[in-house]
Amino acid sequence: MKIGVAGSVGRDHIMTFPGKFSDSVVVGSLEKISLSFLVDGLEVRRGGCAANICFGLGVLGHKPVLIAAVGKDWPDYNAWLTRHGVDTSHALVSTTQFTALFTVTTDSEHNQFASFFPGAMSEARDIELQPIIDKEGTLDLLVISPDDPSAMLRHTEVARSKGIPILADPSQQMARLSGEEIRALIDGATYLFMNEYELALAIQKTGWSDDEILDRVKYRVVTLGAEGSRVESRTSPTVTVTCPQERAKVDPTGVGDSFRSGFVAGLAWGLSHERCAQIGSMLATYVIETMGTQEYTFTPTEFLDRFEGAYGADARLEVAAHLH
Repeated sequence: MKIGVAGSVGRDHIMTFPGKFSDSVVVGSLEKISLSFLVDGLEVRRGGCAANICFGLGVLGHKPVLIAAVGKDWPDYNAWLTRHGVDTSHALVSTTQFTALFTVTTDSEHNQFASFFPGAMSEARDIELQPIIDKEGTLDLLVISPDDPSAMLRHTEVARSKGIPILADPSQQMARLSGEEIRALIDGATYLFMNEYELALAIQKTGWSDDEILDRVKYRVVTLGAEGSRVESRTSPTVTVTCPQERAKVDPTGVGDSFRSGFVAGLAWGLSHERCAQIGSMLATYVIETMGTQEYTFTPTEFLDRFEGAYGADARLEVAAHLH
């Protein structure tokens, strides 16, 4: 299965705040909020939605095609992704900008404040899909994750015109996108990924109801945080999957991206949506146990042992046939 992943590549500055953000919020004064938090930890890591998704797919044995704009500081990151099975040959390398920067602070309850400087990502609108298709062949699935909004819309339009199935993942760009843009990204997608808050925001911004959004996609995958996820469709029963028990809660940054990696890996293996969501949840558990979005490691046996502990022997057998 030829998988293209379009979206951001970035550097993550991950900070931890030992208290709760809510303790510093004054009810009734949110319109004048001005806060500063003294953090007690800083980690600088590789990140970006598309890079995180590609990394997870590579770790699981796939060779995804990265479709992204990167900065002039790209060489070391390029080597890292290539070493982990990612095809980076189509990345657009900026001659003037640095790779995007994501800054996030996480409190003791795993709530987050984050900001994103696009840097080279602003040039993603110059990426053309056709030359990539000419070289790689028609994509079997195009993941459109958070990116320069113009690039997201252009990739969506081109993929639709060529009949390429789309996995729409507007997530972190939901606050930036207009209702019209969100409608354009959602409408006709084969898969739509959102968390519960993003779904509520999509309903508010698009003016579509929950049912109307579901009607406009083939499958909708809603992540539920620690409660797991559900896969919804008008043509099949809802599938609900729980999360494995984590060994530690270190940092949640990148958990959603890794869930998408596992889900898409399962699709490429021809597995059921239940198994896809279980693989995604297992991979997401590794991420929450690790500082950094691409720092987790495991052997196939280690992954399968934990997977069996969470989902049973039959689930292990189905995944073991593909994970080597």
